[in-house]
Amino acid sequence: MPPAEAREQHLRAILRQLPTTPGVYLMKGAGGRVLYVGKADSLRSRVRSYFGSKGALDARILRMTQEVADVDYIVTDTVSEAYLLEGNLIKEHRPRFNIRLRDDKSYPFVKITLGEDFPRIVRTRKLARDGSRYFGPYASASSVDDTLKLLRKIFPFRTCNLEIPEGKRVLERPCLLYYINRCQGPCIQAVEKAPYRATIGRIVDFLEGKQEGIADELRTEMEAHSDALRFEQAAVARDKLRAVERTIEQQKVAAFSRAQQDVVGMAREEGEACLQLFVIRNGKMIGREHFIVENARDATDAEVLGSFLQQYYAVSERPPREVLLPTAPSDADDLAAFLADRRGSRVTLHVPERGEKRRLVALAAQNAVEALAKERAEWLADAGKRDEALDGLAVALGLPRRPDRIECYDMSNIQGTSAVGSMVVFVNGRPEPREYRRFRIRSAETPDDFRMMAEVLRRRFSRAAKLREETGALSLAAVGADEVPESIDDGDDAGREVGDRRPRGTDGWAIPDLVIVDGGKGQLSAALGAMGELGMTDVPLAGLAKRFEELYVPGRSDPIVLPRRSQALYLVQRIRDEAHRFAITYHRTVRGKRALASVFDEVPGIGPARKKALLKRFGSVRRIREASLDEVAATPGVGRAAAERLKSHLAREGMLA
Repeated sequence: MPPAEAREQHLRAILRQLPTTPGVYLMKGAGGRVLYVGKADSLRSRVRSYFGSKGALDARILRMTQEVADVDYIVTDTVSEAYLLEGNLIKEHRPRFNIRLRDDKSYPFVKITLGEDFPRIVRTRKLARDGSRYFGPYASASSVDDTLKLLRKIFPFRTCNLEIPEGKRVLERPCLLYYINRCQGPCIQAVEKAPYRATIGRIVDFLEGKQEGIADELRTEMEAHSDALRFEQAAVARDKLRAVERTIEQQKVAAFSRAQQDVVGMAREEGEACLQLFVIRNGKMIGREHFIVENARDATDAEVLGSFLQQYYAVSERPPREVLLPTAPSDADDLAAFLADRRGSRVTLHVPERGEKRRLVALAAQNAVEALAKERAEWLADAGKRDEALDGLAVALGLPRRPDRIECYDMSNIQGTSAVGSMVVFVNGRPEPREYRRFRIRSAETPDDFRMMAEVLRRRFSRAAKLREETGALSLAAVGADEVPESIDDGDDAGREVGDRRPRGTDGWAIPDLVIVDGGKGQLSAALGAMGELGMTDVPLAGLAKRFEELYVPGRSDPIVLPRRSQALYLVQRIRDEAHRFAITYHRTVRGKRALASVFDEVPGIGPARKKALLKRFGSVRRIREASLDEVAATPGVGRAAAERLKSHLAREGMLA
């Protein structure tokens, strides 16, 4: 029996025996590797839906189903248990097709060991049912450390690991923290259990956002010390009061109510998403963290949001009464039931459309955009990571030297129309926008990515090949502005393209250490053919398959799979995403100008000057359609007669709304 038929029979047998109970399912590939983990209210209905109509599946899940060779499942008593188990299995297996938080570590918490006579306040990554109180999770250990530093400044508490029972002295001499008033010294019986635990209670109130009462206590204490002429003690209370007041001032962003809320904002860029979380308790923001999510490229906003909420609250101690969101998450009803089970009471998932709550969601989204940009900037600024990425890429691809200059090419078109290509350049692991080039495809408008890729590479390297033939040089540094070919863009001044005549200094285009073409074996073969025609076969080539981010190289049939957590893969993804962004941006510009040109060319009296003026003012046919006759006529150089002809033409063509 052929392998494909045997696989189908095996899957059909599994689908027939699936139970209707809640649980978690694991989609596995031919080698037994877990491809995807999901939860279901009814395992039978949910799993069968993947193998029914393909029209309802997004591209990411459709690719996954084509690889599935086996399905395993675990039955649970409730959907809430399935949510928890799913989160743990995603963290354990890190499936390729799951949307998941980037870091595979456990997130840190602030732990207050209330089960001890003299509780400690420590950082931990493990949640346990030991009578302790947990606050978090936080996105990083530094966030927890900052919180603990602030707490130690205001409240003296012990941080040691000593077991200190009530009524027993365990040390002869205390540590330094006692002498600098950062610990009350329970180890030497310098404080009784009741006043020490009263301090811990104030710390719990502080972490819950109840700082006003603490501020009032400190203000009263400061005034009492001052009245009694105990000025040193008054100064200590004053400093603590100022620290609390600064915290309250920073938290006033949500002081419009006594709300118990989490606010989530989202930003997305190519294959990554950033979720910004504002933690609001008693109407004040007591925490803000951002989390990076992977595998979000083909997922909807609802799927990304649902996956994040499920994974975050699976480890969070207790959800709030209300979660404010930018959009409704996938499986919203099941998610709300899961959160209610975690909280012990009803949790509302709310998408505000106006007012203060909407402003908070917008503010969180703005912070998410900034956090995602910062994450990328920090990677690019980290020389160690860039060196690791370049060295790893050289080893994986078998390059003769480290690829200090990498060029990546991508195509963009709609059914072959307005086809364009992009070339982006990364030098030493960082983008060099001044070296980017754009190509308007010249050949016939048919949707043939292979032909277009070959055309772009011929045009990019033809001058290099000619110079090499004439001089034997391996660089285009000698090519000046006077020697470059004619512009490709027929007068387009929206940006520099390969071969335009605008000044580019004495530098030309150096031969890259690596050329990456966006696509698999087909694009690589087209690129190899074009480079072979030019005699540039010594330039290393690689094709990056969009499907699984695998690299294909000439002379090797099987792909090169970079480790999922490697810096080399991260660099390749950044380069590919930048090439895609650059191509899409140019394609939209060309498509818009083409639409405008097709309208203008049929209207008498609308020549190049008026085209340019209208394009500069309105930018699109839609905006001209929406504009009034007076607005079009007011465009410099157009006049009322030409505006009337243009509007009449649009009306005749049925283009006016």
